[in-house]
Order: sequence, then structure tokens, then C-alpha cells
Amino acid sequence: TTPADLLALIDTLNPADEPGRLVLIPRMGITHIDRALPPLVQAVVGAKRRVLWVADPMHGNARTTAAGVKTRDFADILAELGRAFDILHQHGAHLGGAHIELTGEDVTECIGGSGGITEADLARNYATTCDPRLNYEQAMELAFALAKKMG
Repeated sequence: TTPADLLALIDTLNPADEPGRLVLIPRMGITHIDRALPPLVQAVVGAKRRVLWVADPMHGNARTTAAGVKTRDFADILAELGRAFDILHQHGAHLGGAHIELTGEDVTECIGGSGGITEADLARNYATTCDPRLNYEQAMELAFALAKKMG
């Protein structure tokens, strides 16, 4: 969306600017976030509108392998989450949450992470019926990286 359209939506959905009423969840992917998110954050901050920013580094980073398997790359997820945090901070806003699809099971649905899951590993325990999830190890790695970034 454009900054003007976003502000119009905010005005329509929360005309009294009630805190906690609106949650904005960018789903841009690592390839688009540096270009697309800053103007939106600038517009919202400049208009002094109160919204909760929640990153979704999962949906914009889905891809299909040559074998036709839907997956996500842990490095892209981690990078987009970090960029969302940084961009919001640079423009006077803050990250209020993150949407992460994960499981405590030892699945092989997302590639990468310290466990070194590759495309060849996906078939080993690909258990999702919808969207690829981070496994326990990848989820913990992401949590510790975010905690470190938050200081």
C-alpha cells in the first residue's frame, strides 16, 4: 500500500486514535522490506498515529523448491525480522511483536539455521499441511537472536 492509503485506512478504522486498536503487520519479505517499510513507518509516525507494529517475517519469504516443495529460508526470516526491528527504531517506532510459525517438533520444513537443513533434508520430516514452520532448534535460534538485538 501507499503511505497515503495506509493513513486513510488508519483514519477509517481508528478515527479516535485509540491505543491498542490497530495492529499493522507488514509481510514484505527480505527482498522488499528496505524499500517498502520505511515510507509507511515515516507516514504513521509523522501523523502521530498510535498503532502496534508486528513483524511477520514468515509469509513474505516462502518459496518453492525445484521439486515443488514449499519452504522458507531461516536466513531470510532472521534477516527480515532484524530489518523490521531496525527500520522501526530508525523512524521512532518500535516492534511490538512478531508472528512466527513454529513447532516444538523436529520437523524439516524450513531450510537453514544452525542445524544446517538443506532442500535435500525437507523430505525427512516435512509434516505441515499448510505453511512451513520453524522447528524447535530454529525457533530457539531466532528467539535468542531477537533477544540479543533487543539488548
